[in-house]
Amino acid sequence: MTGYASVQLAMAPEAEGRAGSARRLGLEIRSVNSRFLDLSLRLSDELRAQEPALRALLTQQLKRGKVEVRAFVDTDESAALAEPTPRLLQRLGAVQDAVRSWLPDAAPLTVAEALRLCANAGAPAQDWSAPMLELAQRALDDMVAAREREGERLAAMLQDRLAQLRALARQAAPLVPQLVEQQRQRFMERWREAMQLAEGTAVPEAAQDRALSEATAFAIRIDVAEEITRLQSHLDEIERLLKKGGEVGKRLDFLIQELHREANTLGSKSAAMDLTRISVDMKVLIEQMREQVQNIE
Repeated sequence: MTGYASVQLAMAPEAEGRAGSARRLGLEIRSVNSRFLDLSLRLSDELRAQEPALRALLTQQLKRGKVEVRAFVDTDESAALAEPTPRLLQRLGAVQDAVRSWLPDAAPLTVAEALRLCANAGAPAQDWSAPMLELAQRALDDMVAAREREGERLAAMLQDRLAQLRALARQAAPLVPQLVEQQRQRFMERWREAMQLAEGTAVPEAAQDRALSEATAFAIRIDVAEEITRLQSHLDEIERLLKKGGEVGKRLDFLIQELHREANTLGSKSAAMDLTRISVDMKVLIEQMREQVQNIE
């Protein structure tokens, strides 16, 4: 299911154990529909070491969706810049000269790059593990809440399709006995016609039995009571899972496949246009459900 969340956490210089401007840790997470879990992480250089822990957190709480996570560290540009010392600038210039002596085509440092390098020089490495996991959990909670709201809308849509399928099953149930009776009458009429044409000649006594046997075989061939019963059973199970909630996506996938199988069998046994129409209408509704169920976690 789809979802989006964006959270930020301000990190004061004192909290980082260093001088300089305040920094802000930001994280965005978005999810779009997918049958499987597909993670894509885009982390700034300072946060790359946190990728394993972040990936473990995501896989623990998410089961489906194409999930993209972007995490970054921003420096508050409005804060006052610390003036680099002459000794630090001299050292930076010496390093640049050494690099350009070997790489004469290298571009010279800009003022912004020099300020950034001086600000980071000698600073202790920041441990982002705790704030990163805290921020990721907040973002996950927000996104899961958004997905739950979408799940409620999907459940309402599926309940509507279930009601329509039940109505079609009720329409199909009385059609089969009517078709069987019509076919029995047709066989008996043919038998009587054969008897009239055979007046004055010996007609095998087994003729009527043969006609009744063919009518019985036809009734067995077009009987869809079993398919309708199984279809209704699958509908009951889908409704139960929707009310239960939780991680039901894969079970719903399987039940939708079984619904499609029963609707196909119903169509293949069809001996009347009304039954064929019901089978087609069922398959349309089931396909609409399949498209949405594949996205449910």
